[in-house]
Amino acid sequence: MNEGESDWPALPYGDWAETCSALHLWTQIVGKYRLAHTPWVNHSWHATLYVTPRGLTTAIVPDGRSAITLSFDFHDHALIGETADARESFPLEAMSVADFLRRTTTLVERLGGRMDIHGSPNEIANATPFAQDTASRPYDRKAVERFHRALVQIDRVFARFRTGYLGKVSPVHLFWGSFDLAVTRFSGRKAPRHPGGIPALPDSITREAYSHEVSSAGFWPGGGGVDEAMFYSYAYPAPDGFADRSVEPAAARFDRKLGEFLLPYDAVRTSADPEGELTRFLQSTYEAAADLAKWDRQALECALGVPRVPTGHSKP
Repeated sequence: MNEGESDWPALPYGDWAETCSALHLWTQIVGKYRLAHTPWVNHSWHATLYVTPRGLTTAIVPDGRSAITLSFDFHDHALIGETADARESFPLEAMSVADFLRRTTTLVERLGGRMDIHGSPNEIANATPFAQDTASRPYDRKAVERFHRALVQIDRVFARFRTGYLGKVSPVHLFWGSFDLAVTRFSGRKAPRHPGGIPALPDSITREAYSHEVSSAGFWPGGGGVDEAMFYSYAYPAPDGFADRSVEPAAARFDRKLGEFLLPYDAVRTSADPEGELTRFLQSTYEAAADLAKWDRQALECALGVPRVPTGHSKP
């Protein structure tokens, strides 16, 4: 990071919307490779990507007799594929989605793998299949670097928030379908059948993902109904009074169209204490869901974790 640059950089969506859209589709291709070869884990956790110091990664993908990792390096701007014995890469640059698919397929095959993925995007209405999406897409390196710096900071705050829970809680991971970094807490109780209806996503997957009560929070860089970088928090099922609950910080609001609490990324990054501001949002929106739905908070919560200190087994 250059001197004077913020750990929480500006992310004006309009300035990199086309690059962001391309990156979203590229992560879908890479994520679908992991999905195609990894045994199913509840709530589709086997398909997600993870933030690294340099970008995003699939972690290990078991492809036949090979163990392959695909990683976006947003510092050297390359997609990198690795096995124990080989390394392949190609540059991230302006190209079409079809070109990215072709280059990724070649990379995987050179590593001994099979790029046998479903060929159309998920969670995008009326999307063009990857192989037919031949229009050139821009690639703004500086915008991607800022996005990655933001992800590193957000991942750190989400990961710390995750430690304050003894119940079932997701990893901090990036869902490439909706292109959001998320962390989810579960009450342990089953949820009513989800109505489904998410564009280009089988209802069976949605219903498995929401099979149990959740309080989920996350971040997306823009698009999908809100054209600015935004934090969100929702509950499924949403308990009575959830939309009217008072939460922190003051910049947070409930969006009735989306059915979620929202907090602009800019309100966090420009505050005197971005980590504290974001943590207050995560905690207060979780408490809104847990209190109104009468979760057993005494049994489920603990103090936030600190290095080298075992987690306590009582409510903080």
